[in-house]
Amino acid sequence: MSEPWKPSVTVAAVVEREGRFLLVEELANGVAVFNQPAGHWERGETLAEACAREALEETGYRFRPTALVGVYRWHFPARDVTFLRFAFCGEVTSHALELGLDREILRAVWLLPEEIAAVRARHRSPLVQACVEDYLAGRRYPLELLRHYE
Repeated sequence: MSEPWKPSVTVAAVVEREGRFLLVEELANGVAVFNQPAGHWERGETLAEACAREALEETGYRFRPTALVGVYRWHFPARDVTFLRFAFCGEVTSHALELGLDREILRAVWLLPEEIAAVRARHRSPLVQACVEDYLAGRRYPLELLRHYE
C-alpha cells in the first residue's frame, strides 16, 4: 500500500496600497524570483494567522487578513509537488522596522500591476499573477468560509 498523497498547503498575502502590490524578491533554488509574501501553514494556526505571520516574517509589515481572494492548486513538476494556496487580502496595520526579514528574502517591494506582469518570467509560480488578477477582478470571500475545528 502506498502512502496517501498530500498537497503542500501554503498561504499568501495579497496586499494592495494606492494601486501598488506588496511583493517580495526572494531566493528560490539560488534564483531571485518575485512572490507574494507567502509560506507554509504551520500546525496550530488558522490559515489567516499563518498568512499574517508569513507577511510579517517576509516583509516586516503587520498584516490583517480581511477576506479570502481564492484557493489555488498548482503542480510544480520539477519537484513533483502540488501546492494548495490560500490567498488572503487585507490591510497593513504597521511596519515593524525592528524585525529582520527571513534569510531568503532579498527585499520587499511595492509594484504596480503592470510592473508585476512585466516580470512574469521571474514569478515564483503562476499563482503570483493569478492572485493579483483575481484581486483586481474583485474576488473576495468572507473569512467565515474557513472553519477550523480542534
